[in-house]
Amino acid sequence: MAGAAILVPDNNIKSYNGRLTWVVVLTCIVASTGGLLFGFDNGITGGVTSMGPFLQKFFPDVYAHVQSHDEGNNAYCKYNNQGLQLFTSCLFIAGMVGGLIGGYTTRALGRRRTMTIGSVLFLIGAGLQAGAVHLGMLIAGRIMLGFGVGLANQSVPLYLSEIAPPKMRGGLNNLFQLATTTGILVAQLVNYGTQRLEWGWRLSVGLAAVPAVILFIGSLVLPETPNSLIERNKHEQARKILRRVRGTDDIGVEFDDICTASAVSAQVKNPWKNILSRKYRPELVMAVFIPFFQQFTGINSVVFYAPVIFSSLGMGQDSSLLSSVIIGVVFVVTTVVAVLTVDKFGRKVLFLQGGVQMIVSEIIVAVLLAVQFNAHSGDAINKSIGAAVIFFICLFVAGFGWSWGPLGWLVPSEIQPLETRSAGQGLTVAVNFLFTFVIGQCFLSMLCAMQYGIFLFFAAWVTVMTLFVAFLLPETKNIPIEEMVVVWRKHWFWSRFVTPAAADLKTMEAGNGAQQLPSSYAAPEPKSA
Repeated sequence: MAGAAILVPDNNIKSYNGRLTWVVVLTCIVASTGGLLFGFDNGITGGVTSMGPFLQKFFPDVYAHVQSHDEGNNAYCKYNNQGLQLFTSCLFIAGMVGGLIGGYTTRALGRRRTMTIGSVLFLIGAGLQAGAVHLGMLIAGRIMLGFGVGLANQSVPLYLSEIAPPKMRGGLNNLFQLATTTGILVAQLVNYGTQRLEWGWRLSVGLAAVPAVILFIGSLVLPETPNSLIERNKHEQARKILRRVRGTDDIGVEFDDICTASAVSAQVKNPWKNILSRKYRPELVMAVFIPFFQQFTGINSVVFYAPVIFSSLGMGQDSSLLSSVIIGVVFVVTTVVAVLTVDKFGRKVLFLQGGVQMIVSEIIVAVLLAVQFNAHSGDAINKSIGAAVIFFICLFVAGFGWSWGPLGWLVPSEIQPLETRSAGQGLTVAVNFLFTFVIGQCFLSMLCAMQYGIFLFFAAWVTVMTLFVAFLLPETKNIPIEEMVVVWRKHWFWSRFVTPAAADLKTMEAGNGAQQLPSSYAAPEPKSA
């Protein structure tokens, strides 16, 4: 291409025009109800598995063990049953598969249609669970819920990251986590209200259909993201929606950057293979390790099994469920804090502060439980120790609520370039759900074997992940998604992977002249001979 100038991308971050419009706010609120699916189901499980009528019908051996007052009955082992753990965890294996499938459907069908499919599957699962007459039907319902949750968790954070203005992306994306924690709280309130009903567990699991209906209706009326439309060659429709959501006609820079990123993405026939290439190494590492670490904070052990944990400590069912409601309130309030502060203080500060808070809280809980069961006999927990355990678990939940909770979904969804975005988000969901399954399936057995040491186990993992963030995660606050590669190029470690060679910097021609690529451009990997 003789005579054409090679324009080397610089490291300046672009600023797009536009403002926060009511269209964006309402769209993000409706889309984030996908988090209600995840949260409600997480919150409902722990309460249901502590209800006598549910245990009598599906897990009579566990019920008999819980009701037993034999002196040799270890308080930590009352609910240790693989079948009961499978009921909790099987959803997440299905969710992992759903997330991987969602990596394809969000690219081929769009983010909005993937939400629709997920909500329908969730509705089917809720119906199967509520009407279950045997364990097989109950598990089948959980698996259908899992497919629905996997698709929702794949598509909703992706949708929110793409529709939100860059400077407000953190707060708006965190609406997904706020909806998740709200779903958990609502579920815990439902469990508290239905615990005395013989059929209360059916009402609890059946009400999961409500957030599914909200997401289904919302997904039919929401606009598709401009990124997804351009990805599927619907440029005029994308331009129209971008004007609408940004509240301005001056969208040229952002639209051109999305188009250029889409053109590069179109050359990538297999995003799953592409994300394994060297230049996408930081995105791959974050897509795997952030969701992995999120589960090894121990948070889902608390969310799934809080009523079981407190019941094991002799608090009684009423007190156990009420304690769970308190934890749910803390979860919602601290997630609101994250929504309001993430774009002000940045991701990294919240990660680090929350990590330290969780480490301290889990160590103190372990010490308190060690004191309780070494100094006191009988099933009933000392009231002062019980209150302290609840307080420090709430402090732990608060640390997670404004750090690893929302940021564990936000950061992976905002760091992927368009050519790996669907695959990267699918991988994040799959890893998250795989290790949620592992923790859900193993926790009660680990609690029985390790006793109070289980909290020290999780504290050690939080220490590792806090160091990981401190040294390997750059700040992504206010960075447009299409410009994110600049952050990696400036990083002390990741720059060795993503800095493009001169041979990879090419000129794109538009009309009679050369068009400069955005700084996010990374040439596709050369094909082998």
